[in-house]
Amino acid sequence: MNSKKGVFDPNSFRDSLGTVQDDGKRNWVYPKKVSGKFYRWRTYLSWVLLAILFAGPFIQVGGRPYMLFNIFERKFIIFGAAFWPQDTHLLIFLLLIFFVFIILFTAVFGRVFCGWACPQTLFMEMVFRKIEYWIEGDANQQRKLNAMPWDSEKIWKKGMKMLIFTFISLLISHTVMAYLIGVDQVKEIVSQPPSAHLSGFIGLMAFTGIFLFIFSWFREQACIVVCPYGRLQGVLLDANSINVTYDHVRGEPRGMIRKNKIEETPKGDCVDCSLCVQVCPTGIDIRNGVQMECVNCTACIDVCDEVMVKVDRPTGLIRYASDNSVLKQTHKLLTPRVKLYSFLLLVLVGAFVTLIATRDDLGATVTRFRGMTYQARDTGEISNLYEVSFINKTFDSQVVELKAENPTYQVEVVGDQNWTLEGQSKFNGRFFLVTDQKEVKTNQDYVVLLLLQNGKVIDKITTSFVGPISKE
Repeated sequence: MNSKKGVFDPNSFRDSLGTVQDDGKRNWVYPKKVSGKFYRWRTYLSWVLLAILFAGPFIQVGGRPYMLFNIFERKFIIFGAAFWPQDTHLLIFLLLIFFVFIILFTAVFGRVFCGWACPQTLFMEMVFRKIEYWIEGDANQQRKLNAMPWDSEKIWKKGMKMLIFTFISLLISHTVMAYLIGVDQVKEIVSQPPSAHLSGFIGLMAFTGIFLFIFSWFREQACIVVCPYGRLQGVLLDANSINVTYDHVRGEPRGMIRKNKIEETPKGDCVDCSLCVQVCPTGIDIRNGVQMECVNCTACIDVCDEVMVKVDRPTGLIRYASDNSVLKQTHKLLTPRVKLYSFLLLVLVGAFVTLIATRDDLGATVTRFRGMTYQARDTGEISNLYEVSFINKTFDSQVVELKAENPTYQVEVVGDQNWTLEGQSKFNGRFFLVTDQKEVKTNQDYVVLLLLQNGKVIDKITTSFVGPISKE
């Protein structure tokens, strides 16, 4: 609070976290209950987003999941479109689009996503916090309960809260696993003994423990300490970015209102009630300005507006605004930086759409069999053994075939002659490339293979063929 010279430093709050005490111990945050129009809108939106989140794994199109992030098999389905490891460049483009959009959105609207749509905030403030209010009461009642000895009342309330928290964490972990491995596999894991799917059971328990730890103890630290998004605000925001902002021009100097008393010094609209601090879920004072810890949850806006109505002053002392709109009463939305980000976003989206439109539905990789050169046959033919890997990126079965563009080479399939790929599947096979030794004119030749899908040539693959040079 004070500098080395003993002079008050208004920016000293930036030297430490509000959730950490001077001795390094955790400063537990007990936010008061909040109500108001923004809180109601956030509640309604949270219902919609949570419904979409929990329903997501069950949404299917044509018998397949609409969203799947199977990192174990490196298979992703995003909005019904399938992506395989061969589509890494498309996923990179998708991630770039997402990051540029986040940068653009933050540059214009600040950290609105954190307060309105982030899963951490949705679950913490709209689910777990409400359960805590219901069982333990408001902030002061929670402080009193935590300070009490472990009597029957405390054991009952804490036990009931943790039981419900555990159940919800289990529900969240099953939903996350359904996004990762699919609903059918999760149902199989749940319906059978843990020993039948030990790795899946351990994964579910690990996810449950993580979520329970985050929402029962770690809480706002996930936003303040772990999440890098808040720390990026320093480079993403500028004076034109819209944030939850305290109007210090109108609010200062702050002070309590005293009835029937003429103030010697005119005061601002802020009555210094500190309610904006008491309702903040990250324990900051919004009156200190834009801070890394602020998640733009609007709790301070709602409580401040209630106070302004009671003291017969205009609402909006804390509101969505930019620094320039507060200081200069002007706001410029389309700044050069916003235009640049918008241009980059359009370019990336255009490139991504082009790549999606030109993407092959069937992929094949051909490699010569390792550790072998060529085989000389009694018939006077030379053969090379190859491995081929097919990936069917469509959801329908496909019949695939390989033929040599040069008719002097013949493809002999090892094993099943019919290469049929089921939808969304991989297939590994082997084949010989055979030619008459009289046709071998060089130690290493390059052969073009035609990839046929349902009898139609869709791609050309070049591979090498080695053999002894014919003496004829």
